[in-house]
Amino acid sequence: MATLPQPADDRLLRLARHPAAIAAGAGVAAAVLILWQVGDTAIAAGFAAAALVLLGGIVAARRLLPTRIPISAEPDWSVAHAVALASADALAITDRGGRIACANDRYEALFGGFPTPPNIDIGETEAARLGMTGRAAWRDGAARCDLTVRGMAVDASVTRIGDDLLLWRFKAEDTGVATTKVAALVAGAQGDRLGGAGIMTALLTADGRVKAANRVFRARAMGQEDAAIEGRDFARFLITDSAGVVRFEREGLSGNPLRLLQVPFVEEEEAPILVALLDDEPTIAMPAIGSSAASHVRSLVALLPAPLALVDRDGRFVHMNDAFTTAAGVEAGSPPLYPGDLVVREDKGALADAIRRFAGGGGFTTQLTVRFAARAEEPVQIRLTGARGLGDAAVLMSVKDSSEEGKLKRQVAQATKMQAVGQLAGGVAHDFNNILTAIIGHCDLMLMRHTPGDSDYDDIQQIKTNSNRAAGLTRQLLAFSRQQTLRPQVLQLPDVISEVSNLLKRLLGETVSLVVQHGRNLGAVRADPGQLEQVVVNLAVNARDAMLSVNPNGGGTLTIETKAVSAAQVRAMDDDVLPVGDYTALRVSDTGTGIPADVLPKIFEPFFTTKEVGKGTGLGLSTVYGIIKQSGGYIFAENLHGSGAAFTIYLPVHAGGIAPPALAPVRARQGDTWGTGTVLLVEDEDMVRAVAERALSRQGYTVLTAENGEAALELMSGAAAPDLLISDVVMPTMDGPTMVREVRKRFPDLPVLFMSGYAEEQLRRSIDLDNVAFLPKPFSVQQLAEAARDVLGTK
Repeated sequence: MATLPQPADDRLLRLARHPAAIAAGAGVAAAVLILWQVGDTAIAAGFAAAALVLLGGIVAARRLLPTRIPISAEPDWSVAHAVALASADALAITDRGGRIACANDRYEALFGGFPTPPNIDIGETEAARLGMTGRAAWRDGAARCDLTVRGMAVDASVTRIGDDLLLWRFKAEDTGVATTKVAALVAGAQGDRLGGAGIMTALLTADGRVKAANRVFRARAMGQEDAAIEGRDFARFLITDSAGVVRFEREGLSGNPLRLLQVPFVEEEEAPILVALLDDEPTIAMPAIGSSAASHVRSLVALLPAPLALVDRDGRFVHMNDAFTTAAGVEAGSPPLYPGDLVVREDKGALADAIRRFAGGGGFTTQLTVRFAARAEEPVQIRLTGARGLGDAAVLMSVKDSSEEGKLKRQVAQATKMQAVGQLAGGVAHDFNNILTAIIGHCDLMLMRHTPGDSDYDDIQQIKTNSNRAAGLTRQLLAFSRQQTLRPQVLQLPDVISEVSNLLKRLLGETVSLVVQHGRNLGAVRADPGQLEQVVVNLAVNARDAMLSVNPNGGGTLTIETKAVSAAQVRAMDDDVLPVGDYTALRVSDTGTGIPADVLPKIFEPFFTTKEVGKGTGLGLSTVYGIIKQSGGYIFAENLHGSGAAFTIYLPVHAGGIAPPALAPVRARQGDTWGTGTVLLVEDEDMVRAVAERALSRQGYTVLTAENGEAALELMSGAAAPDLLISDVVMPTMDGPTMVREVRKRFPDLPVLFMSGYAEEQLRRSIDLDNVAFLPKPFSVQQLAEAARDVLGTK
């Protein structure tokens, strides 16, 4: 028990409270002494008068000066000590200086002593969180936080007591229902049955202290069946000789050798441990209660929640519990004969060899990583332990089912890979758009010098056509990386399907039937209608190819359905990915071959295709995925029970007003594109800057150029404002929006035209400026001229 130090003796303080009495006594004593020595009454009377004057001065001073407040006595901690000892929680009281005034035994057990909160050895992050909680309690009177201490979840609450003390309470949660059940089994009737078969069992805490034990273990370890063994150190009951043989310490080196068997029933750190001890040599055991040792062992194994199985010396299964059959994918009514029957062919030999070695008495425990045939894509860990003395059983098998953990790891790895590929795709699209802008621009400039019929005209036109096709590929890359420019509108899905139906009929051909079904009470969604049309077309083309692969002569049915999905229906689906809410669903299904199981997890990956070389880019479904995710929706693929596959898209129902529109793109308009004025062109790519400068100069503008934002600011320092500022968005040293903000400080009404190979949707978050327009790359000379004219026309 930790307490504050007691105060020093205060007798001098009590004496100091009566200075008048001290002065009067001193004066009288001095007068008597002089009268005795000198014998002069006058001198003695003078000393007595001086003492009286001093006494009067002291009394006057005490009345004029403020009375000193006495030092308070030390508080009585006995009541606090009693309350702390009676509490099941860890308690501590600290003063303003952070010193512990009081703490109970539970606090010492939880933290290994009496460290001062928050200076507890629980890791920097947890200690920092506890310190913030303490400061909040000083300020607000009370605060709480959740901590993890030695693998246990701990609820920490701090309460201010008066103005000088803090009460720290730490409540640790239970280790779990499984631990409670096993403790009851070990100490109850099941433990007695095991004891009757000569099996000593004990449940240990993570630090090796006994939590529960059966009667036989108590009798062998302590000499009495009803001895109080809970909380004692398990290791102190055992000794080991020079040969490594384990015996009970109470029985000495002449006692029977023991074999320890550890049963992992909770796969958590700091979890309790179930230990079984068996005599390595025949001993006189207590009579069995009801049946053989094997039946008792099977009863215990069947009740444990961990996947466990028993294997005999010939390598055949003796017993397996329900958790094991579930983890191994054992079908009801057809149990396997050998463990090797459960795993894939590659793992049969290693598992059989390990079981044979342990069945023969070799080794104590080992772990193998295998794959069950029922779930070949998910490796699991199998722990093998030799188990002599358990009847027919010779090997104990336990399975660590890490399927969920492995699934989460694969999902995280897949998400990380997709994010990295998406960033790469966006960067490639940006650089590719700059190159295409230069190619298309130079083609336009050459076409101005050639007329139809010239020998070079058709070649230049072909180059421009192929460049425009490449621009479509960059749009697919941006769609995959969710960086394409969207023009979201509030719309109804049936309207989008109606717009694209005629195109679908031509794409599907005469041999594939198109069936469209619309549900009732469909909610409006907010999405880009053009991008949704692209989604439907891509899914329809993939479905057509799948159906033609079944029947090259044609045939099949493509079904497009729309339906309303309420929040209650989503909740009933219990899907981990789809949040609860109201959705409008679009389902595209076909009667093709379906999607192979090994291909299904990869279908949305970029550049992944099952088509022949030269017949697919692998960007179709990745583009669909990018568009749907950027629109705030979700897409799922599944195989149908009969034949074929289905893609279901969930778009959230739009609620509220229409969001403000995005930066409006510059629409190409026919007409005169000639203009006048000064244009400042800022572009870091030399080839794009050269093309844009020539194109604007041909239209009659005076063009000033700069290679980055800093150069543009230096060019404009002290100069007059240009009529138009055209700038790239992403540039080295200083980007376009930052440069425009600096320019707007001098010229607040300067019109700005941004151009970029990245998508406007991505850049909108950084472009929070008024009176700006956007021109996506790649663009033609005509589009650039019309964009400049339109922006200057709104000036």
